[in-house]
Amino acid sequence: MTTWRPHPRIRVVAIGLHWRDGRLLAAEVRDDAGRLKGVRPLGGEIEFGENWQAALMREFNEELGIGVSITSEPSMLENIFMHEGSTGHEVVFVAEVAFPEDAFAGQERIDFREDDGEQIVARWFDLADLDIEGGPSLYPTGLKDLLRGRKSRSN
Repeated sequence: MTTWRPHPRIRVVAIGLHWRDGRLLAAEVRDDAGRLKGVRPLGGEIEFGENWQAALMREFNEELGIGVSITSEPSMLENIFMHEGSTGHEVVFVAEVAFPEDAFAGQERIDFREDDGEQIVARWFDLADLDIEGGPSLYPTGLKDLLRGRKSRSN
């Protein structure tokens, strides 16, 4: 198992929100002992000279081997967090994405590898099961509140 620690600098990242039957696709985040700690939508770091849209599309292509369409304007979050005693700091672009028709149809989980070889499992999660006592957290912190705000604006 890879021991992951936050980068010692501010990172700018883009994450994509993909929904299936009202559930959000997110990758499992585990602690050093391998226990499920939380989940995080897919995406990654924006490279120098790359805009957030290109980074988001590149990340889905690298991680899942698919092209995605960005279907919303971005929201932004600042995420200062602790993981296994180390502080991380991110500025996060958050946008809705659509998959090609029938991509991962019938699959309840998607297994893929990060650039460093780490095996990742992504599944669709009901927001009601996240950020509750005894359940996994939704990362980045504040994303669930942001999503609730989007839903109330669309009603």
